[in-house]
Amino acid sequence: MSTEATVKAAPAKTAPAKSGSTILLAVTGLLTLGGIGLWAYQLSRGLYVTDMRNLTSWGLYITMFMFFVGLSAGGLIIATVPRVFGLKGFKNVSKIAVYLSICCTVLAAAFIVIDLGHPERLWHLIAYANFTSPLMWDVIVITAYLIVSIVYLRATLRAEKGQGSEKALKTLSTVAFVTAILVHSVTAWIFGLQIGRAFWNTALLAPMFISSALVSGLALTLIVVLILQKVGYLKADPESNSRMAWLLGIFVLVDLFLLFCELLTAGFPLGGTGFEVVISMLSGAFAPMFWTEVGGGIIAAVLLLNKKTQASAGLVALASALAVIGIFFKRFQLLLGGFEFKNIDYYSIPTGPAAWSNGVLNYSPTLVEWGIVVGVISLGAFMLVLGLNKLALKPAES
Repeated sequence: MSTEATVKAAPAKTAPAKSGSTILLAVTGLLTLGGIGLWAYQLSRGLYVTDMRNLTSWGLYITMFMFFVGLSAGGLIIATVPRVFGLKGFKNVSKIAVYLSICCTVLAAAFIVIDLGHPERLWHLIAYANFTSPLMWDVIVITAYLIVSIVYLRATLRAEKGQGSEKALKTLSTVAFVTAILVHSVTAWIFGLQIGRAFWNTALLAPMFISSALVSGLALTLIVVLILQKVGYLKADPESNSRMAWLLGIFVLVDLFLLFCELLTAGFPLGGTGFEVVISMLSGAFAPMFWTEVGGGIIAAVLLLNKKTQASAGLVALASALAVIGIFFKRFQLLLGGFEFKNIDYYSIPTGPAAWSNGVLNYSPTLVEWGIVVGVISLGAFMLVLGLNKLALKPAES
């Protein structure tokens, strides 16, 4: 009788989780539909409904593109690096990490499409491809990145069923790892190779993109893992969490070191364009974002590298959140900071929300832009919850 009672009680334990998933799917689905509606409005009225103008041709959408390209790195790195280099990995979260990367890559591509005034002409990229353009390189490598991520996840799921070889999976891990490095390097080169934008034109941009991607990607993965452990989807694994926290702390320090190297090299001459860029970062219009990134990064590193605070899921989640916010601010400052320096003089200064005032660009995303961003992020959350419910992402021992 006790066995029978246990069997009957089992569904009651899973009911709250299923109910919560249904609510999340409903909420994120509705927000996604709202974002699609705002995008339809943007298409009907043109990009004028955003705060982008001739002097600010890129804005929040491209910032989010850079941000989500970076977020997509963490999951794939966690899953592939241990297998590529023969290190102790994070098998209990590897499938979830890869699927999270897929979701982030889809969102990054979505922001590119949304930023286009005429997305119906997307086929022109293929018909009139310019293979000397970093933009075309990025289209190719992001497409390859998404395909490799999907194939890698499928191969991992098949391997668990005994339908694939470990040797083939290791080879695929190497390809995925190289592709992950390429996608962030090429995205950086889109900006770094523009010699007319002093804020972007630096050889360190690609390494900084990779380090920032490792920070934000691993931080997001850690946040998701901690939430899933909290709700009971995953078993708590303090040792694995501690190792991920330590690794994230190292990534944060490397990112801060590269930032220091860039500031020192550009600002040491105390003159010239490089010095002006440093002054802009430290005290310009977007300086609060810079200091939030630096301050939050230092706090995050201290929390993540301390063994006592590593044992606290709340503090690790806080540190991870600070890391994600800091990298978002870094991306925002990088993009808009590039437009702070005029590369041509105008006889008539434009007026309106996106006008120049004393040489400083005043850009503020409109409600339409924010609404669409919320819709796209909701799409990613919808995909994540759906994948957690429908795919075999839970580790076998859970």
